[in-house]
Amino acid sequence: MWILPLVGYLGSVVGFCFMTLAIASGLYYLSELVEEHTVIAKRFLTKLIYSIMVLQLVLCLVDRFPFLPTALGIFSHFIYLGNMRRFPFVKLSDPLFLASCVLVLLNHYVWFKHFSSHQERAYQNIASYYDTPSDIPSFTEIASYFGICVWLVPFALFVSLSASDNVLPTMGSEPSASSAAGVGGMVDAGNAKRRGQGMAKALVDNIRSAIGETGALFGWKKPEDRL
Repeated sequence: MWILPLVGYLGSVVGFCFMTLAIASGLYYLSELVEEHTVIAKRFLTKLIYSIMVLQLVLCLVDRFPFLPTALGIFSHFIYLGNMRRFPFVKLSDPLFLASCVLVLLNHYVWFKHFSSHQERAYQNIASYYDTPSDIPSFTEIASYFGICVWLVPFALFVSLSASDNVLPTMGSEPSASSAAGVGGMVDAGNAKRRGQGMAKALVDNIRSAIGETGALFGWKKPEDRL
């Protein structure tokens, strides 16, 4: 067979493109939703962080999860909670924000190493090649733990937070009336909205603009530019 494998490769590329567009659209929608309901989002994220901390403690006490990785996970969520003090704005050079980025990767490495070594020990202790260890978690359970206890809060913060370098002017840093007002005394709402963008929304916009600039280099024009 020569054609069917090519069709399979083409389908994989098309499926990957559709999945990427779906993820980007979802991030964009969630970012706009948080911008419109900031207070509700802050309450939800705060309760979510506390719930995951309690869940990790229960897993340690009931299911005998290792103490040190569990303590690291609870401490990480405590650091994530520190980013909520000025929600939804965050300074990218804030030590708490930088520590959160490091702890996300550290948590992923620690728990991945724990589950992989646990499975390796379990398979080494079986008597027959055809036996299956009964005390190891399934792939669904491991993926669910990573999704809820390791990645859910950092992903939610990434969607919700806005860089404080691009925030709206505050009372202490209001621009002058001549610079803040446009024609007829109207404020430049487009610039104000752009300065208050979330990080996920800004990332999607930057990717779209980069694709548009790349297309312009090859002579591709938008429909409105052709008129």
